Amino acid sequence: MAKNKLPVFPSETMIHKITNLLHDGMEARTTGKFEIPPALGDARWTDELILSTWHMAATGTLPENLNYKTGKSNGGFDRLDFKTLDEEQWLKHSEDISTSIELNRRDDHRKKLSPAIPIYGGGMSYGSVSVNVMMARAIHAKNWNTYMSTGEGGYPEELYECRENVITQVATGLFGVEEKSIQASPIIEFKYAQGAKPGLGGHLLASKAGEEVAKMRGSVPFVSLFSPFPFHSTYSVEDHSKHIDWVQTINPDALISVKVSTPHDVDMVAVGSYYAGAHIIHLDGGFGGTGAAPEIAKKNIAMPIELAVPKVHKFLIKEGIRDNVTLIASGGIRTADDIAKAIALGANGVVLGTSDLVAMGCTRCSNCEGGPSGRGCPWGLTTTDIELQEWMQQDWGVKRLDNYYTALQWRLRDILRKLGLSDVNELVGRTDVLVYTRSDGK
Repeated sequence: MAKNKLPVFPSETMIHKITNLLHDGMEARTTGKFEIPPALGDARWTDELILSTWHMAATGTLPENLNYKTGKSNGGFDRLDFKTLDEEQWLKHSEDISTSIELNRRDDHRKKLSPAIPIYGGGMSYGSVSVNVMMARAIHAKNWNTYMSTGEGGYPEELYECRENVITQVATGLFGVEEKSIQASPIIEFKYAQGAKPGLGGHLLASKAGEEVAKMRGSVPFVSLFSPFPFHSTYSVEDHSKHIDWVQTINPDALISVKVSTPHDVDMVAVGSYYAGAHIIHLDGGFGGTGAAPEIAKKNIAMPIELAVPKVHKFLIKEGIRDNVTLIASGGIRTADDIAKAIALGANGVVLGTSDLVAMGCTRCSNCEGGPSGRGCPWGLTTTDIELQEWMQQDWGVKRLDNYYTALQWRLRDILRKLGLSDVNELVGRTDVLVYTRSDGK
C-alpha cells in the first residue's frame, strides 16, 4: 500500500462524529431517555478521556464537551481537585507562566538540562513498540526541548539523529546496552523496577522478538525474552554506586536517573539512590504501563503514585537533600490535571507513556502483546509487524504529539494562573492547594 494512501486512526472526522454522539448520549442520559453503552476504556481511562486526548492531539486545544481532567476510578487523582483563588485574583493566561524545570539540581560539573515542560517520555522499547513510534516520540521531544527514554530494548540507529533528546535505559536484562548509545545520551536511566509489575520483571513475546529486535537485543529471533526482576549485581547502595560509576566512566557528562517502583520503603530507596550519585529519582507507581502489564500486578503490588510522591518528598526534606534531587513521577498519570496534582504532592515533573500512545491512536484495547494473532497492536503502535507498523507514520505521530502537548501546556498554565502562580516550580509540594473530593465529585 502506498505511503500516502495509508489510513490513519483515529481520523479527525471520526473523532468529531464520536464526540458528538457521546455528547448527545450524555445529554440524553441526564433525562433518562438513553444510556450510552460503554465502548472504550475503563474507569481510569474512560471513553471521555480517550476521546478528549484524541481531540487535543488533532487540534491542539481542549475539548468543550468532554471531561479531559479526570476518570471515574473513585480514587487517587480522580478524587483530588484544586482549591483555586477567587477569579479576581487569577493571573492572566500567558506564555510568561513558566513550565520549565531543572533536571540537574546537584552541585556538580554536569549540564543543567532544563526541558521546556515538566514532562518527558517514558521508556517504551523497540520490540514493545515500532521504530515509527520511537522516532515520532524522539522528534517530538526534540521539538519541545525535552526527552524520551529508549526503554530496555536497545537504541535503534535512527534515534541517533535525536541523540541530544534521547535517554538510554539500562535495565535488568541489559538488552541492547552498548558504549555507543551510553556515550550518545544526555541522561542514562537505570531501571530497577517498573511500577506496573514490580517483582515480575519484563517479558517480550516470541512473536514480537523478530529478527531486527533480536539483532539489537543480542538474542535468537522469535524466542521469548525475559528481563529478571532485580539486577543480580545490585543488592546494596554500594553496588548501586558501582553501577553509576560504570556508566559515568563511559559518559562522564551524563545525568543519572534511577527508575524504581514504589514499595513501602520507597523513601529509603530514594535516599540511597541520591547518595549513590543519582540526579533524578523516578518513582513509577502502580496503574502505569500499557495493556502488556498484568492487571493483577497493576492493582495489587506497587504503592499508588499519589501516595509515594509525598512520602518521598517529605523524607527527602527531612534528610536535608530535597533541593539537590529532581523527583519525577509516573504510573497512571493521564492528564494535565494529573501532572499538576503530582507536582503539588511533591514531584518536580512527570513521565508520560500511555498518554503518548493514546494521542497517537491507542484505543486502550489491551492487545499490546498481540492476542491470538501474535502481531501486536492493530493500530500499528505496540507492534514490530512490518505491515501493521506502517499504520502509524512518523510525521503524523509527531504532529499528534505536538498538538497534544500544546493543549497540556495550555491547561497546566491555566491551573497555575488560577492558583496565583507564575512558575510551575512554585507548585512543588503545595498540598495546601489540593482538596479531597467526595465520591460524588463534590
